[in-house]
Amino acid sequence: MTVPIVSRVSTQSVDPADRIDFWEEHNRRALVGLTCSSYSKQGLLATETNIELGDLRLAEISGNEHVIERTPRTCQALPKDSVFVSLLTAGRGVFFHEGGCHTLQTGDLILYDTRRSYLFGFPTPMRQLLVDIPREVFATRCASGDVSAPMLLGRGSAVEGALTSALGAVLADWVTGPESDDSISTQDTVLDLVRTLAAPRLDGGSARPAALSQLAVAKDYMDRHLADPGLSAGRVADAIGVSARHLSRIFQPTGVSPSRYILEQRLDKARQTLADPGSRHLTIADVAHRWGFASQAHFTRVFRSSFGRTPGKTRPFLM
Repeated sequence: MTVPIVSRVSTQSVDPADRIDFWEEHNRRALVGLTCSSYSKQGLLATETNIELGDLRLAEISGNEHVIERTPRTCQALPKDSVFVSLLTAGRGVFFHEGGCHTLQTGDLILYDTRRSYLFGFPTPMRQLLVDIPREVFATRCASGDVSAPMLLGRGSAVEGALTSALGAVLADWVTGPESDDSISTQDTVLDLVRTLAAPRLDGGSARPAALSQLAVAKDYMDRHLADPGLSAGRVADAIGVSARHLSRIFQPTGVSPSRYILEQRLDKARQTLADPGSRHLTIADVAHRWGFASQAHFTRVFRSSFGRTPGKTRPFLM
């Protein structure tokens, strides 16, 4: 599909002396008003892609060491009424706000209110996936409670970690261009995952993920454990806290069973490995083992059934 890109910019081609002003002006128009500082000898080297996702805006941002700040004066001069959900996918971060400080590692997620001042520093090269959720959407779809202080998510429990990982997988798929062009379904999944993460802290009680987000969590768990030959539908059901029957119901809209999904993902990964010239040193048995197949014979049989050729015929011909 064609991803609905709103804007894509980079400071690479901008004169180093003008990069900060360029970055601040771009973000004021595309995302949020802020000030920026760079402590790298190279100056600010950053890229940003903004993508529409229904009522939401998704930004993929990468850069070298830098600091962004939304001061009280900026909040007043350039108001922005959104909740930001930022997933750090590479590097480290430090988030300062009125109530204290959070340190972020790769894989952490922080949720915060753009009406309140903050400073977000990156002491290393970084990459983040940031979801801009308008406040009215957040209040009706995620949690009605006020985001009075930033929330660091992803470390609280195994379930929280799984939900955060699944959210990252959904966002990463959208950035790279998913096979499905159903932005509303993707938006619903994102909002439900954010609701399940945030509502217990903001509204009290607990929030169970709906079927869309349960499917995202299940797929993410499967994708991260494909190499384990012990991976099964029953194990996935146990991991995400549902019955095997309910897991099957979750997968019904996809047209494949949980077990079939695991097999198809393993076969696809194996085919990619076999087609990679850099993997010529691996035997067919090595590839089968790498992607969780119990035996080379079983792997060869299901591979030929799915793709109409043997694993050996998939390998590139090298002169």
